[in-house]
Amino acid sequence: MSRNYIFLFLFSLVMTASGLASLPPLDRDEPRFVQATKQMTETGDYVDIRFQDASRYQKPIGIYWLQSAAVTLSGEGAQAPIWIYRLISALGIAIAVVAIAWTGANLFGANAGLAAGLVMAAIFATAFEGRDAKTDAMLLACCVLAQGALAQIYLVSRRNEPVAGHLPWIFWAAQGAAILIKGPIAPLLSALTVLTLVAFERDWRWLARLKAGRGLILVLLIVLPWLALITWKSNGAFLLQAVAKDMLGKVAQGEESHGVPPGFYVLTYCLFMWPFGLVALGAGLQALNRLRDDPRLRFCLAWYVPFWLVFELIPTKLPHYVLPAYPGMALLIGWLLTLTPQEANAPLRRWQTWLWWATAFGTVLVTVGLDVLCVGAPIYLMKTFLWWSVPAAAAALGAGYLAVSRQALVPLVRIGGAAVCAGITYALLFGVIVPSLKPIWMSREIEAAVRADRPCEMSVLASAQYHEPSLVFLVGTKTVLTDVDGVAQHLLGDPACALGLAPVGDEKRLDDLLAGQGKKASRVAEIDGINYSSGDKLSLGLYRVAD
Repeated sequence: MSRNYIFLFLFSLVMTASGLASLPPLDRDEPRFVQATKQMTETGDYVDIRFQDASRYQKPIGIYWLQSAAVTLSGEGAQAPIWIYRLISALGIAIAVVAIAWTGANLFGANAGLAAGLVMAAIFATAFEGRDAKTDAMLLACCVLAQGALAQIYLVSRRNEPVAGHLPWIFWAAQGAAILIKGPIAPLLSALTVLTLVAFERDWRWLARLKAGRGLILVLLIVLPWLALITWKSNGAFLLQAVAKDMLGKVAQGEESHGVPPGFYVLTYCLFMWPFGLVALGAGLQALNRLRDDPRLRFCLAWYVPFWLVFELIPTKLPHYVLPAYPGMALLIGWLLTLTPQEANAPLRRWQTWLWWATAFGTVLVTVGLDVLCVGAPIYLMKTFLWWSVPAAAAALGAGYLAVSRQALVPLVRIGGAAVCAGITYALLFGVIVPSLKPIWMSREIEAAVRADRPCEMSVLASAQYHEPSLVFLVGTKTVLTDVDGVAQHLLGDPACALGLAPVGDEKRLDDLLAGQGKKASRVAEIDGINYSSGDKLSLGLYRVAD
């Protein structure tokens, strides 16, 4: 069984390797995280969290410490490239994959654990989050460890057997680490699971096996030292911003333009569980029909359904918010492997059949959509055909074909084949095709122009209109985000070394502002492209004061 874990760990790392270095920083969240970590390295302050001069108190410190450790171990310091920061996310997904295999093996057997691990390593959600230097991959690892330990405690208690001494410690340590990474998400997941089980069974006595007293002390030992330090250092601003504004704001109303009505996660399910969304749904429907017969199935459904429902009701929605629930569905795919074909393909109710066909349609639609993206994006944005699009599209079709079956039971070898095909698709899409789409990577092109045309080694850039966080990470912490007047003042303040970035359409205004001081702007480069965060087409000039 340990060989399965080693295989899955390495398989997951291989699945996320392509694109870690070639994919530019992804606006807007990823550069905010990595820039805050970069500034910790520059200043040596590993308590406060800042983006340039502004506080960044939406999330706790955990992910910044992990990224800082990666940067320190790389030996490159503040100059570390983006892939160093992303290694933490790739590692988080690999840990989650092994943890779900461990859970599945203890619930349903070794093959079930292997299948669950393959599914988690190959779905679109983990493929994306494993390449994105944010909190969600490592949060997923903590959630799966906590839920895996909770599942075993619950089932052992149901059999009136002794609980292994390490399980409560794993549960509470994972909760503490998760809180330090992204606040109360993991405790919420476990609480919803427990409350659902207790409400269904009318039995709460097994909760004593969690050793809550000593467990909560462990959580406090993990969380309180930094929380006390940041509360003191920020004069309470961290708690105000993280809890009152960020967390409660998302619950009360849509935050940061992400307010969406219920149903969003139903519509995005087929993409973020691709290519295994249909297999997982089929397993979930069969499990639902056997809910009263098997406590293992109750646990898996209690893992997924309540968490999904809660986040459907919260106004603020982003696709990765329900990622911690997906492992519950992956486990059910493994469970199907323990059944005979007749048992696994028992008749469904009418509404379940309609849901199954709707999901089948959605899975086919996503497969076709990925093919269109692989082939069409380079043609549309670059006016060129990219030959790497052919194997990427073929692999996507292969993954869709292997994972879409009219039978609920999909053999392990077919799950493995779909996972490999999906991995090839991700490797080419994220590692080759998307990085080649030059017009959408404006920060990368601006950074290249600054590096080529800076008059001094320590030249600082001031940027008007284009204010994406990736620009700060790539060009430097001292980058000034301002307007055209600010760019003019910046150039006049250091005419020998300063650089300015402004829309080409504002060049006359910039010249007029400099002319008042007897200076003239010289455009040394022009960057044309699309700001994909806003959808705006931009033509930006890079300027310095003419000699």
